[in-house]
This record gives sequence, C-alpha cells and structure tokens, in this order.
Amino acid sequence: MHNFIILIVEDEDAIREMLVVVLEQVSFTVHAVSNVEEAQHFLNNTLPDLILLDWMLPNISGVEWARRIRKEQIYQEIPIIMLTARGEEEDKMRGFGCGIDDYMIKPFSPRELVARLHAVLRRSSKHQWSPKIITGDLTLDTEQHRLTIGEQIVDVSPTEFRLMQFFMSHPDKVFTRTQLLDQVWGRSVYIEERTVDVHIRRLRKVLENYDREDLVQTVRGFGYRFSVNQ
Repeated sequence: MHNFIILIVEDEDAIREMLVVVLEQVSFTVHAVSNVEEAQHFLNNTLPDLILLDWMLPNISGVEWARRIRKEQIYQEIPIIMLTARGEEEDKMRGFGCGIDDYMIKPFSPRELVARLHAVLRRSSKHQWSPKIITGDLTLDTEQHRLTIGEQIVDVSPTEFRLMQFFMSHPDKVFTRTQLLDQVWGRSVYIEERTVDVHIRRLRKVLENYDREDLVQTVRGFGYRFSVNQ
C-alpha cells in the first residue's frame, strides 16, 4: 500500500501538533512546518501526496502560496486542502480560484479531516489506488510485483521496480535526483545522489533488451523524466 506523505503548513503550534498526531495515527507520513518558507524548502526536495494549508500564515498567506505553486507544472497535481476560520462564500470562492481542492472550516473534527483527506487522495491519485499502472504496452502490477512489456515479463530488481512504479505513476514530469531519492528510497535511508544515476543506468540496460531504453530520459542540468514521447 502506498505510504502517503502529507505536508502540513500551519503556524498555530497546538493545531499543527494535533494534526500530526491525528494523521500519524492513521499511518500517514507527516511533515509539519509553520510558514511558507519552510514549506517551499520541503517542496523543493520532496513531492508530498497532499498539502494541508492554513490560510493565515506569517509573511505570505496560504492562499497566495497556493496560487504561486499552481503555476509550476511539477506541483500542479498535488492536492491542497485549505484550513481556515474564514467560512464566507466569498473566501471559499477565492480559495478555489487559487487551485485548492477542498476547504475545511476551523474548528473541525479529526474524523472529518481524515475522511476528507482520503476522499481528495482518491480523486487526485487514482493510480495510487489501482494495483495496475498501464502506460502504452507497459503494465506494472503492484500486487503481483510484476512488470510486463506486451506479453513479456521483465526481470527487474526491487529497486528498479520501485523506480518504474514511481516513473509510470508520474509520466512526463521531471524529477531531480534528490526527489527520486526521497520518493523511491525514502527519507529515512541515506544514500548519495550518484546512486540514482547507477540505478537509472541499470534500469535502462534492462529496458534496452526490449528497445525501451529511451523511456527514461535525462534532462540535462535537472534530473530524469519518464516519457513515451521522444
């Protein structure tokens, strides 16, 4: 099962700590910060599955930050739930106009929050809830832990399988080595960035046997992208 990463951006200590406890109890991986600067720093290195974002934040408001990150392609599909005491219809329309996916009025119950989280994740990350990811004639079956090209089963290592799972779940998007390390290996494991290059080379070598080595593309000066488009 996918281990969802939730980024909490909330400046009130008590609320932030409550959110962390509630979400960790239901097995989410949680990173909590108190302002937009810290949130952006986290986002530069890690792509969360969902952002819980307070409206009223110091220096830059949550709604302004949401507007900014929605302009960058790499962040456009990350769902955002806005947390705020502002419940007027005009405020809601402004929030939705900035690209948020849901809106929760403070105070709210932990049970409702978790239910909303799951609902938004189901809508926005359908590939995460499906045992099969299909791209062209490639099929990755997460339940059987099997990658096939056409009718042929591809022999890949566990790391290569996780790389393909992440790439096929995020086609045509460019990821830095740091982002790949975090998403494929996890934050708790320390390995060097050049290890990513080694595994990419091994993965390409495997795909070369099926004339598919061009699926994993190098984006010079940034990182890697998986795409069926040349």
